[in-house]
Amino acid sequence: MNRSYYSNSIEEFIKEDVNSIYGKISGNYDLNKLTIQQSNAWKKQIEILKQSISSYSGKIYFEFTIPRMGKRVDNILIIDNCVFVLEFKIGSDIYDKSAKEQAFDYGLDLNNFHEGSHNKNLIPILIADKAPSVINVYSKSLDCLYQTICANSTNLKDIINNTLQNLNFFDKIDIKFWEESIYKPTPTIIEAATALYKKHNVSEISRSDSGAENLSVTSNCISEIIDFSKRNNKKSICFITGVPGAGKTLAGLNIANIRSNYIEEEHAVFLSGNGPLVDVLREALARDKVKTSKENGEYLSKENAKSQVKSFIQNIHHFRDASLRDDKAPIEKVTIFDEAQRAWTKEQASSFMKRNKGNSEFNKSEPEFLIEVMDRHKDWCTIVCLIGGGQEINTGEAGLEEWIRPFEDKFKDWDVYYSSKIIEDDNYIKDSNALEILKNKCAVRKDELHLSVSLRSFRSAQLSSFIQEIINNDIVKANSIYKEFIEKDYPIRITRDLEKAKNWLNNQAKGTERTGIIASSGAIRLRPFGLNVKAKIDAPIWFLNEKEDIRSSYFLEEVATEFDIQGLELDWTCVAWDGDLFYNNNQWNYKKFTGTTWKNCSNTERIKYLINSYRVLLTRARQGMIIYIPRGNNEDLTRPDFMYDGTFDFFIKIGIKQI
Repeated sequence: MNRSYYSNSIEEFIKEDVNSIYGKISGNYDLNKLTIQQSNAWKKQIEILKQSISSYSGKIYFEFTIPRMGKRVDNILIIDNCVFVLEFKIGSDIYDKSAKEQAFDYGLDLNNFHEGSHNKNLIPILIADKAPSVINVYSKSLDCLYQTICANSTNLKDIINNTLQNLNFFDKIDIKFWEESIYKPTPTIIEAATALYKKHNVSEISRSDSGAENLSVTSNCISEIIDFSKRNNKKSICFITGVPGAGKTLAGLNIANIRSNYIEEEHAVFLSGNGPLVDVLREALARDKVKTSKENGEYLSKENAKSQVKSFIQNIHHFRDASLRDDKAPIEKVTIFDEAQRAWTKEQASSFMKRNKGNSEFNKSEPEFLIEVMDRHKDWCTIVCLIGGGQEINTGEAGLEEWIRPFEDKFKDWDVYYSSKIIEDDNYIKDSNALEILKNKCAVRKDELHLSVSLRSFRSAQLSSFIQEIINNDIVKANSIYKEFIEKDYPIRITRDLEKAKNWLNNQAKGTERTGIIASSGAIRLRPFGLNVKAKIDAPIWFLNEKEDIRSSYFLEEVATEFDIQGLELDWTCVAWDGDLFYNNNQWNYKKFTGTTWKNCSNTERIKYLINSYRVLLTRARQGMIIYIPRGNNEDLTRPDFMYDGTFDFFIKIGIKQI
């Protein structure tokens, strides 16, 4: 993939005519969107750079792509042992804070995901051409990435020269090696959805190394199933499994993106029953659409933008209700059900329909009804179910079995494809009858439908295995995984002091990396410490708004629960732990707070939901987390010391360091 609109040696760049350089840059741009402002900005950049780097040798890049962010940095300069990351603000007379963060984020992306930039001097520079000169301090942020420094059109040359003199302790960069190095971007689901909606391909925004290659393998497998179904007028359903953070949602969004072919009447939709996920992704897409329109000199209202993105991501319950009102086949031939294990059982769905919709005749599970809806098609269709093992977190969530049961005596002409993990891991299917149905149906087993590598926690692919051993109460195995795979690259700390936890988060996060406090919805007795899980967050604001907004996750005041955060992620989390799940007498103990006291939780379903809640919480951080376990108070019968001390000691035994 060509990563830049223009690249050349600095020597050849200096010699080349301005109009020739501009022509090559603009030739790679969508000319329908090219504004006079953008044209003038490029010409001014060329002029400033010709004046500033004429005495150096190295290489220059214009509009260098940053895959994870779906954006392009204005310029990359490689001179001697430094990679300069340049962000221009032509016409600006101030060094805007958000622009400084933007330049730093580009450098951070190279530091984290581009192998050729590892252990190289990375210097973000914000160039506001009309701004006054300021004194810059070279402050290393992490590894060899420095905080953004500021320049204007007249002193950029001096700043580059000073930087090269100050940072002369590394070998000269091998430019050919740097260019050919692997880029392993791991976008957040918000970044991925935004980029895919803009018609980027999944291969452009996700890792392509061997450790994560099965994301593209899985996507290709689903496409082959869809193509086969379409060619042969077949109806099909396929079950994709994956460890937390492996990219199930990303794979689903990618299929929704590439199979929305209106010319061939091949409509696809991404459906989720996860309300916060749908709200956050829709809001993110709408905001980006408004921003992009503004940059292109067009006006688009927020409401119109929201209306346009609704067809890409829909709430599964709205899709269901629309299908109840109209018995025709839906326009979509491909439906992707995210977190399909959370669809409702027959009892839950029937109860809801009777109470809320006045429909006392509804007597089937949500999966059976949704299959029935797609079965209305006369020719072909494909259902894609994205399944998270051990992630049912609420009463009435059916699990994978409920998607399989309808095929016991109905839908005989459907083809069924399933991930091999379904029959190997009892986190997916606990009812042996469901396995028998698959066998009798001659369902096709495909290894490609399992995503085994966590892309979310890109610093440690073994995080989900580590969390599983914690849940299994296997201190020895958990310690072994932690020491071998996690401790070095994925920081985990533990504390009894909430302020220390907040300070740790703020010190770890760089640039616009997002932080937040998360806790179980059953963590009722965190309230004495200012963490009220009963106070509902506004998910789009919490996940998307800036650091200055007291309602955002950054502010570390409002706490999100497993229901808010499942399917989403943060860079750094504080997992606040309460007495609903505590370690004592060498085992995990399960509680539910009712009225004014903790009650023992003996119902196996409730215990499963509670365990899965903590599994979700402990797998939300992309880069690291701190576990906050408050001190108990024996004078408060709801917070005895033993409910907290045992859990704290458990993590210490695993090897987690206290702060």
